[in-house]
Amino acid sequence: MTDADLIRRCHTIFPGHRARRPAELYADMAAWCEANDIEHDVYGSGDLIESFEKKIAALLGFPAAVFCISGTMAQVTALRLASTDRNRAPVALHPTSHIFVHERSNYQLLDHFDALQIGDRHRPFTAADLGAIPDRLGAVGVELPMREIGGQAPSWDELDAIKAHCKARGAHLHMDGARLWETAAGYGKSVAEIAAGFDSVYVSLYKGIGGLGGAMLAGSDDFVARAAEWFRRQGGNVIHRSPYIVAAAMQFDARLAAMPAYFKRTEFLFEALRAHPEIRVNPARPAANMLHLHLPVSRERALAIRERLAERHGVWLFNRISHGVLPDTSYFELYVGHNLLDAADEKVVEALALLAAELRTPA
Repeated sequence: MTDADLIRRCHTIFPGHRARRPAELYADMAAWCEANDIEHDVYGSGDLIESFEKKIAALLGFPAAVFCISGTMAQVTALRLASTDRNRAPVALHPTSHIFVHERSNYQLLDHFDALQIGDRHRPFTAADLGAIPDRLGAVGVELPMREIGGQAPSWDELDAIKAHCKARGAHLHMDGARLWETAAGYGKSVAEIAAGFDSVYVSLYKGIGGLGGAMLAGSDDFVARAAEWFRRQGGNVIHRSPYIVAAAMQFDARLAAMPAYFKRTEFLFEALRAHPEIRVNPARPAANMLHLHLPVSRERALAIRERLAERHGVWLFNRISHGVLPDTSYFELYVGHNLLDAADEKVVEALALLAAELRTPA
């Protein structure tokens, strides 16, 4: 039985949102297009995409935003421009930056910019960490929240200090806002308040929003226009962006409106986990609707526990799981979305108890 088959048989699912199969998603998109009289854009020109770009820019407090086919292309392009404008001075990034961890050395092999690692890989970096770098910096990249370390984020005061430091230093401050929509609930601030002081911001149209893919890059009019030209040079000039825009736009407002509820549900889960010291949680307090759960068993045993709980109890705990740093440990990322929001409190508590009991049982 495949994972998808098992999930469909479960009544309590922890990670993310209910997955829609292609036929269902495309039918919803078609109905939305029909109801809103949507036409295709042509190479990025069209009422739907242009109005959505303006909507994202306004939400973030920037003059302009432009669609990009992927966040990978959007971010290295933004940082390349910032570095080039400052005589190719290096870019400072956290060791767990998406650019280092998931982009196959594109910044090096495609000669985008030089990069420096800053701060401890298990904590958000600080303004003091930036101050310890003697080199001139072309740009500084900040991920909010930081996915690879459990969704941690700097305190509001520390974020302000980072903004002030970059401004005084003349370094371009860029935000990896792949999950910025989620961070707003954690900070208790609007996305415009969080983005204020940044020179550019990338946001995803598929992670928390649930679209098919794609990204937006926001900044000044000039910066966005230059970035759009570089997207074309890199092969990002697809003839119709409309499928990506429709898939995001048709549920965008509803997903943003639900973010505070996702965060509140994360806080509920965090408190429920206190009853099970076998399961270690990162971060110390939720900063967004995301947690890392660390288990005292190997990855292989964790997968076996997952299958057993799914088959016997109708509980699906996680999707992917990684090896832990210590032997016979593992951890998984939990993004709290509609699945946990819709689950009854007692079912969540019962599922955690089942997991804890399995972890206490000798292999």
